[in-house]
Amino acid sequence: MKSFKLLMVSLLCVLTVGLCACGNDKPVSKTNFLLDTICQIDIYDMDEDQAMELIDNTYKICSDYEKLLSKTIKSSEIYKVNHNKGKATKLSDDTIFLIKKGIEYGNLSKGKFDITVGKATDLWNFYEDTPRIPGDDELKEAVATIDYKNIVVDGNMVSMKNPDTEIDLGAVAKGFICDKASEYLIDQGVEHAVVNLGGNIATIGNKPNGDKFKIAIENPENDEATIIGTIEGDNTTCSTSGTYKRFFEVDGVRYHHILDVNTGYPCNSGVQLVTIISKVGNSVNCDCLSTVCLTYGVEEGLKLIESIDGVEAVFMDTEGNISCTSGAGFTPLEQ
Repeated sequence: MKSFKLLMVSLLCVLTVGLCACGNDKPVSKTNFLLDTICQIDIYDMDEDQAMELIDNTYKICSDYEKLLSKTIKSSEIYKVNHNKGKATKLSDDTIFLIKKGIEYGNLSKGKFDITVGKATDLWNFYEDTPRIPGDDELKEAVATIDYKNIVVDGNMVSMKNPDTEIDLGAVAKGFICDKASEYLIDQGVEHAVVNLGGNIATIGNKPNGDKFKIAIENPENDEATIIGTIEGDNTTCSTSGTYKRFFEVDGVRYHHILDVNTGYPCNSGVQLVTIISKVGNSVNCDCLSTVCLTYGVEEGLKLIESIDGVEAVFMDTEGNISCTSGAGFTPLEQ
């Protein structure tokens, strides 16, 4: 299985996995495994002790949100909702916010984005060495429970019209957590930093020498750490969804983790990668939109993003063709 990476690179630096530094731009950096991915936080404008304390605090924030929002952690609020047989469950403001965000994008996408996909995702395990393809009957039964309109929100109480419906916030939670991590660092006075939570990246300010950060998008068609190009920006956030992120192959057929909510099988829109770009603090929306656009396909996805202020997109289809919105600022890698 191939894990997803976004690579951070700087001008005139040797390309490596992670954030590269030149001269006096070397950050205080620490990696961690959270949210089912390798995370990295880099702070440029504080001494090592102070920066490391803030990084550790940020990782704790990420971990606390994972424990709150994970579908599989038994003490999480989402687990409690999913196992309360449809009855009303009291949830925190943050969980309510994300559920409402999921409903918002369910409406926007006319149901192609649906956070009640939980029963279907239960049937696929992209983490095992010997994965199993669910049967048609299993998937039909799971799909019958998928409908975000089953969710009833009343203040901080959430109930389900269908007691078998399960919420899965996998397409929205990491963007939200990226926003919370960035917000914390900014509140602590950090002016030059990068938060990299796997498919979600936020750059706080620019580099101390005034250069903008460059966010490099990995090449999904190459098992090596190569890229298709870069996005330049400061105070920028981006989210990438891809069919190469988590997958397995059986008899030459690739099964990836982004499911068609109408069939329960992996979606097949002709897109293998979408990166959504916006300003820091908007990663939660980027996260949702990257999934929506991957299910839409290139033409419909481009049209959607061009209609939304403050966001841009880069698409790569299954033929290797790259398409961008008008303001994406994407620079392809020179061949």
